[in-house]
Amino acid sequence: MQVFPYRWRLIWNDWDLRSFILISLSLQIILIFSGSLRKRVVSSWISLILWSAYLLADWVATFALGILSNTQTDSGCTSSSHTQNDDLLAFWSPFLLLHLGGPDTITAFSLEDNELWLRHLLGLVFQVAVAFYVFVGSLPQTRLKSPAAMMFLAGILKYGERSWSLMCASMDCLRNSMVTPPDPGPNYAKFMEDYAAMSAAGLRTEIEMKKEPESRPRSLDTLVEEIRTVTMVTKAHQFFHTFKRLIVDLILSFHDRNESQSFFLKRSPIQAFKVIEIELSFVYEMLYTKSTVLHTVAGPVLRFTSFFFILTALLLFLFTEKHGYKEIDIIITYTLLAGALALEIYSVGLLIFSDWASLRLKDLGYPRLSNMVSAINSFFRPPNKPRWSNSMAQHNLISFCLQHRPSPFNRFLHFLTVKEAWDRYWHTSYCPVTDELKEFVFEDLKNKSIGADDSKGYKRFSTCRGRWALQQKGHLKELGWSVEVEFDESILLWHIATDLCFYSDDTNQSTDTLSHRRISKRASDYMLYLLVVRPFMLTAGIGQIRYGDTCAEAKNFFSRGVETPDLEQACEMLLCVETKVPPVQVKGDRSKSVLFDACMLAKDLLEVEEQRRWKLVSAVWVEMLCYAASNCRGYFHAKQLSAGGELLTMVWFLMAHLGIGEQYRIEEGHARAKLTIEK
Repeated sequence: MQVFPYRWRLIWNDWDLRSFILISLSLQIILIFSGSLRKRVVSSWISLILWSAYLLADWVATFALGILSNTQTDSGCTSSSHTQNDDLLAFWSPFLLLHLGGPDTITAFSLEDNELWLRHLLGLVFQVAVAFYVFVGSLPQTRLKSPAAMMFLAGILKYGERSWSLMCASMDCLRNSMVTPPDPGPNYAKFMEDYAAMSAAGLRTEIEMKKEPESRPRSLDTLVEEIRTVTMVTKAHQFFHTFKRLIVDLILSFHDRNESQSFFLKRSPIQAFKVIEIELSFVYEMLYTKSTVLHTVAGPVLRFTSFFFILTALLLFLFTEKHGYKEIDIIITYTLLAGALALEIYSVGLLIFSDWASLRLKDLGYPRLSNMVSAINSFFRPPNKPRWSNSMAQHNLISFCLQHRPSPFNRFLHFLTVKEAWDRYWHTSYCPVTDELKEFVFEDLKNKSIGADDSKGYKRFSTCRGRWALQQKGHLKELGWSVEVEFDESILLWHIATDLCFYSDDTNQSTDTLSHRRISKRASDYMLYLLVVRPFMLTAGIGQIRYGDTCAEAKNFFSRGVETPDLEQACEMLLCVETKVPPVQVKGDRSKSVLFDACMLAKDLLEVEEQRRWKLVSAVWVEMLCYAASNCRGYFHAKQLSAGGELLTMVWFLMAHLGIGEQYRIEEGHARAKLTIEK
């Protein structure tokens, strides 16, 4: 009975190290080829696979180093047990350092990983020490000193690159790198001393002020001009260096606003969103990849140096006498060397044929070479291919309440305290961000940008969350109450009211009305998704409590019937409820449900002519979307870049580029004052 366990133990002892070293290489292949997928794809499965591979890559490499260390210690106990094959196994230790360095396409899975760069640096010191200890145990008899030295240098370089990238992408380091030098301004004390001295001398002195140009251009050119993809990439990179300050909550100047406005006001909605898409792609690479290290003067040198070390190690091992080594371990060693070289060639290719390289060549004065790199880059990544998921999540309250029924499975999930997480996943769908939605958002923001007279106007528009739209459409008096409550309450009110109107209308409508109807519905479900699944991206409130109470009341209301109604029947049932008396007067304020308050709002909206109604509803939703975007911290916008991106982040950057928001705190330049003496 003990034969089989003992046999399996022997097999495990013989293959544990080989298995882990090959698994470590496989994880590197998975990470380098799929590390950038999460920038463009919203998928829980892809996130789970990448998260597992990201964590396992470090754990497996560390565990394999531990096995090597243990093997070296055991074989070192008696010299007779040490074989030449053990020296070959010790040669594998620098490969694990190379794997711990990670691929260029992913250094951090989340922003929190960047903040742990110091822990990673300490890990580098420890892992290098362990790997060096393992290999030193094979000295002096090993024949692999030279290839091992090459691989050690390559491994240390790669591991160091990762630690450096994590440090550069940490919020403190990013903020410190973007903060401008302290500006004391003109010497006020000396100026006033001169003024007082002249006045004391009996001279009639006046102060003449000369200010910098106005914070807003006298005229804004809004004639739309189409530009090429190369120009879009160039401008996106230029704006990236300025607007990346938003990620760390730094301020911008009126010069930044003027330059950005003059460009974006002349763009079509699709091209404007494309430029922002490319710009946010640069932000993603800065935060989650090795771009901050590789796309510097030292970056190409490091990459080609590590490539040279790996290639040299492969050639040296190729001509090394292999007598005394097991054939399977020789094959594994060649696999490790070939795999490392292939991954490094792929990394060099990514470095050369990237937007960063093309722009760098252009700056250095090699336009033809830059265009060639851009052409090759466009072949592998077509210009019309989105650089983010180009999708928006959808979550619907009434649909959720109708589908939710007590069941053993739901009770089991509730027992495991994962019911809410399951509901968020199961009842969330995705739809594409259509061109008509982009056009509607862009035109709304463009009109507000043109209509703002001064900095107060820009800031005022960023605080609108429906009131401006109601006022412009002439419905503020009867509907203003719905946008003057807390923001999360407004979202729930308008979400339910939008559904009630949506399923009450006839679908035989004009094209324009159908367009606004679709925009309203998708924006409504997206904003509720943010409230339920991404509450940290909205202003603080009791949205979760209010949503839960509203769902509870809706479930009780729909459960009164014998059969479960469909969406249209459910909306009709709600609209049939008499709502002349405000719900708070009947129920009190303990329950935060807004179900029947939303019914009151829907009935008021249904009294508006159909075409005007959907124009009003869509305008209110766009204002709510913009308000949420401008009030979400840059950190949380950056966090979502690694999960396919959010429409909210795109809108946030678009608002900033059009000058709308409170990030522009430098409204005037220095006043150049001089003293003049009257004769």
